[in-house]
Amino acid sequence: MYNEKYMKLAIEIAEQGRGKCSPNPFVGAIIVKNDKIVGQGFTQVCGQDHAEVQALKQAKDKAKDAEMYVTLEPCAHYGKTPPCAKAIIEAGIKAVYAGIQDPNPKVNGKGFEMLKQANIHLESNFFKDNITRQLEYYLKWIQIQKPFIIMKNAVSLDGKIAADNGNSKWITNEKSRQQVHHLRQEVDAVITTINTVKQDNPMLNVRLQNVFKQPIRVILDPILEIDIHCNICKTANDIPTLIFYDKSLQDKSKLTLLNQTGIQSIPANTIIANNKIFLDMDDVLLKLGALKICSVMVESGNKLNSYLLKNKLVDKLYYFIAPKILGGNFNVYDSLNISNMDDKIELSDISIKTFDDNILVSGYPVYSDYT
Repeated sequence: MYNEKYMKLAIEIAEQGRGKCSPNPFVGAIIVKNDKIVGQGFTQVCGQDHAEVQALKQAKDKAKDAEMYVTLEPCAHYGKTPPCAKAIIEAGIKAVYAGIQDPNPKVNGKGFEMLKQANIHLESNFFKDNITRQLEYYLKWIQIQKPFIIMKNAVSLDGKIAADNGNSKWITNEKSRQQVHHLRQEVDAVITTINTVKQDNPMLNVRLQNVFKQPIRVILDPILEIDIHCNICKTANDIPTLIFYDKSLQDKSKLTLLNQTGIQSIPANTIIANNKIFLDMDDVLLKLGALKICSVMVESGNKLNSYLLKNKLVDKLYYFIAPKILGGNFNVYDSLNISNMDDKIELSDISIKTFDDNILVSGYPVYSDYT
C-alpha cells in the first residue's frame, strides 16, 4: 500500500544525482518490504546504473515481493544500460509507485505498460509538481530539444553590473561567488559573449574544494575576435569549450588556431538588429540541444541579458544583490525598453536567500505580450 513518506524520501535521494548524470534525468528509487527500506539508489553518471538498478542491487533477494517507489517512470528501452522496467520485473517487485511519466518518446508510457503486462501493481502521479520542478532541465530538453536557460546576474543595489570604468570585480561577496560555482557545477554549460571575454578574461570554471564536473564553456563570437592567449583558450584542452561564430564569415583562418587550442568551433545563423550582426540564439540553442546539453547558465553583459529576456528565452533567473551603489551607465538590462508597467516581467515561485550581506532572489520569469 502506498505510503507518501517513501516517495518524499525518493525525491530527496534523487538530489544526490543532480548535475552528475545529464542528459539522463536524476531519479531516486526506494525499495520497501514489510514497511522497511531494503534498497535505495539514485541515477549514476550517464552510462552507469539508473536509480532503480542501484536500489535493486542493494536490496538483492529482498526485492522479491517488495514495493518500489521511484520518482520517474522506469525506462523501457536499451540505451547505454538495459531497461529498468525489465530489471524490476526480473527482481520480483510486486508493486511500483512512480512519481511522473517520462515524456521521452522512447519511454512515455512504455515502461508502465511493461510493468502492467508483468502483473505488477502500478500507481503513478505522486508529487507531480515537485518532481516536474526537480526535473525541469531534463523535461524541457527532452520535449523541445533545447536546453533549460538560467540567467545569473550579480548587481549592485541600484542594478549596476560594473563601475563606470567597466570594472565588475567584485560586486558580490565571497559566499555569493561560491554559490555561483555550485550553480556552474550543476548545469551542463555556461554561456557568455566575446565582449565579456575581452573585458574580464574569465575562466568560467568551477573552483570548489571538491569538483565533480566542469561545465562546457560556450562563447558567442560572431567574427572570431577571441584572443588565443586568453584564459578560455589556454585552458580549452582541459575544459570542453565551444565557440559559435557567423556561418557566413569569409575569413576562417583563425579556426585552425582555435582548433589547436582544443576549442570546437560551430557555425551558426545570424540576425541583424540595430545595424549590428548577432548570432541567432534560437539556432545556437537548437545546436546545443542536439549536443545533449540540457541546461545552460548565462553569465554575460547587459546586451545578451536584455536580448534573452526580450525574446522570452530565459527559464529561470538567479539575481544576486550586493549592498553597494555604483551609479553610472552599466545597467543589468540596458535595452528591454518596457514602456509601461503592464508589460513588466515578473518572477513567480520566488526564493530568497542571504549570503552574509548579499541577497539572492531566484524565480521564473512570467512574460507579458510586449514586443
